Amino acid sequence: MTLQLVQVNFKARDEVALGEFWAAALGWNLSSEGPGVINLEPAGFDWPDPSAVCVDLVRVPDPETVRYRVHLELATTSDAHQAELVARLTDLGATPVQVDQGDVPWVTLADPEGNVFSVLEPRELHRDTGPVAAVVVDCADPRAMVRFWGEAIDWTVHELTDDRALLRSVEGVGPYLEFRRTPEDRVVPSRIHLDVRPDPVEDQAKEVARLEGLGATRAYVGQGDVPWIVLADPEGNEFCVLGRH
Repeated sequence: MTLQLVQVNFKARDEVALGEFWAAALGWNLSSEGPGVINLEPAGFDWPDPSAVCVDLVRVPDPETVRYRVHLELATTSDAHQAELVARLTDLGATPVQVDQGDVPWVTLADPEGNVFSVLEPRELHRDTGPVAAVVVDCADPRAMVRFWGEAIDWTVHELTDDRALLRSVEGVGPYLEFRRTPEDRVVPSRIHLDVRPDPVEDQAKEVARLEGLGATRAYVGQGDVPWIVLADPEGNEFCVLGRH
C-alpha cells in the first residue's frame, strides 16, 4: 500500500481552543507544526501507523460551514463509560444536538465550533479501535464509495450492504472508515475532510494520477500554492493528498 488515510482535518476559527477540546476528548497529545496548525495524535504515535487516524486543525479566518459529510464517532466500553464521557465532553464545551434520528442508543453532540459527532453505546465491533470508533462519511451509494476508497487506500472491507460499508486497515487495527447511506436533507454541515498521504511522500504525483484513474477529480477550494493536492471523490467529497512541507 502506498497511500494511507492519515488524518481528519478540521477547519477552525480557533485551532488552539478546538485542539484543546479534542485532545482532552480523545486523551491525545497536542502539538503544532507551525502557525495556525494544531496536530493531535496518541502518545508515542509514529507515522505510518494504522492504529490511529490522527486529527489536524487548521485555522481559517471565517470557515464556511458546508456539507463535507464527514464526522467522528467515539467508542465506549460500557454504559457507565458512555455516560461519563458524555458528561465530561459537555463540561469541556460540547452541546447536545438533535438531528431527527429518533430513539437511538448513541448520543449526538457538537464540539465548541459546531462540528457534530457521536458518542456510541458500547459495541463489540469497536472494542479495540481506540477512542475513535469510526470516521463516518455520509453518502448516496456506499457500494460505489467502497469501489473507490477500497482501491484508493487498500483497506479491507468488513461489511458491505446497500445502506453501509465498513473498511478497516489490513492490519486489523485502528478505527473503521464507514460509508453510510444518508438522505441529502439529513446531512449535517461540518468543516471536516479526509487527508491521505503517500508512503513515500515523493509518490504524490503518481498517487494523484492513480486516484484520478479511479474516478477522483481535481478540486479548487482557494488553496493557493500549497504542498497538498485537493481532489474530490466520485460523490464530490473533497480530500487532500499530502505532500512534503
